[in-house]
Amino acid sequence: MKPMQDATPKPPKYPADLETSLILPKQRGSPASSLASLPYRTSNPSLHKLFESTASISTSRPSSGSATPTASVIHGSVFSPGSRQNGTGTPRALPPGVSDEHRTLIQQAFAPHVLVVADNETEELIRGKGLEGGLLQLLRPFGESVPGKVTIRDSVGASKIYEDFGVRFVGMNETNPPRKTGGDIAQIEELVDRHLQYSEFNAQGSLVPDYLNQGEPVAQESGKSPFYTLYMRRLLSGQPMVPHETFAHPVVGVIATSSRSADPVEQLRELYNRQHQGDLRSPEWVDGQFLRYYVFIHEEETGDIAKSTTTFDSMKRHFGLNCHLLRLKGQQCISSDDEAVRLPTCEWMSASEELAEIQKRETADDITDPTPYIPESDVTAIKTFVRELVAQSMVPHMERNIQQWNEQVLARRRGLSGRFMSLSKRWTAFGSSRTSSASAISSSNSNYDPRGFYRPDAPEALMRRLADYCFMLRDTKLALSTYEILTTDFNNDKAWQHYAGAAEMAAFSALLSPALLSPALLTPKVRTEKIDEWIKAATYSYTDRQRSATPFYALRTLVLALELLRLRGTAATDDAARWASRILEMHLVGPVGVALFTERISACFALRPGLGAFHLGSRRRKAAFWAVLAAQAWWEQSKALQAEKCLDTALHLYSTRAHGSEGSEDAPPRLPLDEMQTFVYELRTQILGLRLTNAGLGDGRDDPEGDDEHGDEATETLDASPRAHRKSLVGAVAPNIDVGPLSPALERTLEKDDLFEGAV
Repeated sequence: MKPMQDATPKPPKYPADLETSLILPKQRGSPASSLASLPYRTSNPSLHKLFESTASISTSRPSSGSATPTASVIHGSVFSPGSRQNGTGTPRALPPGVSDEHRTLIQQAFAPHVLVVADNETEELIRGKGLEGGLLQLLRPFGESVPGKVTIRDSVGASKIYEDFGVRFVGMNETNPPRKTGGDIAQIEELVDRHLQYSEFNAQGSLVPDYLNQGEPVAQESGKSPFYTLYMRRLLSGQPMVPHETFAHPVVGVIATSSRSADPVEQLRELYNRQHQGDLRSPEWVDGQFLRYYVFIHEEETGDIAKSTTTFDSMKRHFGLNCHLLRLKGQQCISSDDEAVRLPTCEWMSASEELAEIQKRETADDITDPTPYIPESDVTAIKTFVRELVAQSMVPHMERNIQQWNEQVLARRRGLSGRFMSLSKRWTAFGSSRTSSASAISSSNSNYDPRGFYRPDAPEALMRRLADYCFMLRDTKLALSTYEILTTDFNNDKAWQHYAGAAEMAAFSALLSPALLSPALLTPKVRTEKIDEWIKAATYSYTDRQRSATPFYALRTLVLALELLRLRGTAATDDAARWASRILEMHLVGPVGVALFTERISACFALRPGLGAFHLGSRRRKAAFWAVLAAQAWWEQSKALQAEKCLDTALHLYSTRAHGSEGSEDAPPRLPLDEMQTFVYELRTQILGLRLTNAGLGDGRDDPEGDDEHGDEATETLDASPRAHRKSLVGAVAPNIDVGPLSPALERTLEKDDLFEGAV
């Protein structure tokens, strides 16, 4: 197999012969007309800056290899986050051609949440700096990646160092249902579709630089779609606060006041009381005894530093050592100021937030980038604050709670008395009927509230927080053993959503556990009897075992399961493809998701190259088949660029199968059946026609109803001579029209007369 080309191919130069008429095959409606009306199609610098900043988040490193040449992707983007050198706590053994970016993405997604509350004077101070979102908008981007290394001790006292640890700063509105920041599959589909439309537009004429690769082609991992990574990131962003898991429950609460306040200490007390038992109180199934961290903001221009220091000392006497003096400038900063720094873009914004920002910029009269700028001194001060908050207060607080709950709750549950109590739940009222026994359990022995939650002080709730804390601190061994116990308790209580959540996280903990990293330990028997059963139980319980189905969590379960299994190498790729197929069977996603997960199935099968000269056990033909299906799915959505990439991948896989692992790039693939060649050729012709139509050169897709006479003529032209149709397709294009660079495979189709000889 030849390596992928280092440069993007130049667009072909079409002849100026306009005598041959171009009649494209009749196809479904195209988004060309709608794309023409989009604001960014008429050049909106503000909107382009938003897409560009979303794509340029630096979180990746080069992938470890490539088994199948696919489209290039920007190095270090939101679509390809990769790894930030996780330190000693993350396993490194990976199959050839696979990077650990999705494992890192999963670990970073489950981060501790920090609740931010500030008084009115402080919010006015921050808004005066040009940040309409107040203190939360200022702190949020800096919490997603804690500066420096974070040392975490596991349950046995061993210290591990991480460089990619982060937290999520959230506001009070995000902790009070029914308002949710994430969990909406339809919004994820809509957002990814917007990015796809923007990518398709950039491929036509290149009015603005390609926001995916910035003009720098970079080799990428086999079958890795940048939009799939975006889909996965937005699926894990903005996790809603729910009773059955505590990842979105606050671990720390930041209470802030400023030097503008008349009585800062009293203001902090008032905010605490409102948060503890007033109007800012969390739902009753959320533990309100989380750590409070008090912040005093000193305004550099107008504040008296001596007075602020005295106030801060008083704060430490009243509230303890969990306090911080944050010195910020109060004046608004513009881009032309000295030491002005653009506020970073949030990596983990939810789909609804990004869609709202896109809509806001589309409808705004001002086309300049509205992202605020802050002084570099503020950046340094905020990074110092975030590091002290996490390393000196939050992580030790979580470690102490883990140790306490492990000794006082989990150890008793594992002992003989705990097992007897578990049995008593199941067999209370010996000799009575099953109905009376069940009623006795629900009335006396179960801590499960009929409203659908456990009280925060119940043993089951404490163990769930223990397991979630361990998972967020990446102690997967203790998390796994705790989730296993919880699945039994939740099953006995018939708390199906809690049971699904525990089973889901048990599977993830097992797949992320360094102890099971070796394929010899994670045997097919272990996968079948443990992990597969947990995934099945979680998916079934999320969708069919409760009154209100939660497809979002079922989709999350299957997506993370397929990605973590895929990282296990060739032995688990079939299982990964099976769970991806389950997503399509259960209709959990929309059209964009269908195409993306069809691509992912192909990528899973492509990891099985086979053994020996005959490639025994290879799944390349299956991978090629699913790649063709993905190309057709993209074509049906009028995404010509994505369809072309998938079809190129399929033809390369067929070629590799036919010519061996070192198949020639120029050798035409010989498909097993003439019907297959006919289908692939017609699909390629339709994709090229769609590309021309999106560039404004075709007439077959502008009219969805179509003209029967022209449609018949197009069919006759294609059936009579594919070669003649190809020549008419090329000759009808006006000269000097740039429709974007075609792929090498598509150019070879136009050049070779014998590629599909005898196909029709």
